[in-house]
Amino acid sequence: MWRIVACGALGEVIGLRRVSNGVPAAMGFISDALNRIQPSATIAISNKAMALKTEGRDVIGLAAGEPDFDTPDNIKEAAIAAIRAGKTKYTPVDGIPELKKAIAAKFRRENGLDYKPAQISVGTGGKQVLFNALMATVNPGDEVIVPAPYWVSYPDIVMLAAGTPVFIDCTLEHGFKLQAVDLERAITPKTKWLILNSPSNPSGAAYSRAELKALTDVLVEHPHVWVLTDDMYEHLVYGDFQFTTPVQIEPRLYDRTLTMNGVSKAYCMTGWRIGYGAGPETLIKAMSKLQSQSTSNPSSIAQWAAVEALNGPQDFIARHNKVFRERRDLVVSMLNQAKGLSCPTPEGAFYVYPSCQGAIGRTAPSGKAIGNDEDFVTELLAAEGVAAVHGAAFGKSPFFRISYATGTDVLDDACRRIQRFCGNLR
Repeated sequence: MWRIVACGALGEVIGLRRVSNGVPAAMGFISDALNRIQPSATIAISNKAMALKTEGRDVIGLAAGEPDFDTPDNIKEAAIAAIRAGKTKYTPVDGIPELKKAIAAKFRRENGLDYKPAQISVGTGGKQVLFNALMATVNPGDEVIVPAPYWVSYPDIVMLAAGTPVFIDCTLEHGFKLQAVDLERAITPKTKWLILNSPSNPSGAAYSRAELKALTDVLVEHPHVWVLTDDMYEHLVYGDFQFTTPVQIEPRLYDRTLTMNGVSKAYCMTGWRIGYGAGPETLIKAMSKLQSQSTSNPSSIAQWAAVEALNGPQDFIARHNKVFRERRDLVVSMLNQAKGLSCPTPEGAFYVYPSCQGAIGRTAPSGKAIGNDEDFVTELLAAEGVAAVHGAAFGKSPFFRISYATGTDVLDDACRRIQRFCGNLR
């Protein structure tokens, strides 16, 4: 039953509390929608590593996807200038005109894509852009194709929107990349979106132009399927690899693609929380409507910093990438020397996704049997103080993810600990 807990001056009811036998009801209080999802595994493990450090443990955290480089000074100075100029008020819900102009210029300059400001949405990080798009479009029963391994938040956002994630296993033999034949097989009349992430979190796999062309050829034949392409790691590619995004390859997908990106990774601005997406105006308006009733505008100061990031000097990206590539090569080499591990070389991002198949069925120094990849990373943290993320969190086992976006000396130490741990398994 319901109990009145507050009344207005004229006796009108302004507060109700549900009770059962005189005690506030607890069961059923949390929504069904929230019960469909899990907390972010990557954040949970990072928090655990920080808690252990606070307790005095010697812990190396390799779980967070965050560059160790500081935000470039010109970007920080732009934010300070914005504060001093009093640009600290509410802004338009989905981005200031100056930032939308900078984003449009970025798409023309780097991707050969033309978007009007009305086709661009700015959110509080890329995660909000993805959340807005899916919540604004997915109905109960709609299917969203999610290639595995995947970023941990994709399926949970789909389920929060009452949609059904449809997973496609992308094998190590195919470089963890979606194959056209598997995409064709997965599409049904209920398919609403395909989510495509290149370079990938967690595997670092990046699709070549030819590989994307095979996928876009399939999508052209299914006009009811929309494409949500997560390009957050666009600038983090190595060697001769050339990044392309699906609409560059197949313009016929322009009217049903949301191209998402942000300043978090390449510009070392994770905490500034600015992501953006560009797509059909109808979709962008729907996303803005949702954002107007949730967070409203992203931080005004962070938006002005992002203007400088996109319009200002870009030369530091190549310098950072040189260091990231050296770290990648170090980590791949050292992990492949660890007993029971096999680590492929990724094309981009700043993650490796090694297999721990050779460790399954063995026994850790604690005496616990290693039955799966979660056991592996749990025992690794306990024995050697190295925090990594188990592959099951990304939908593919038996693997684990390591971020190499940290100091080279730290990575060398962490990899030696992993080698020691693997060597001590019985």
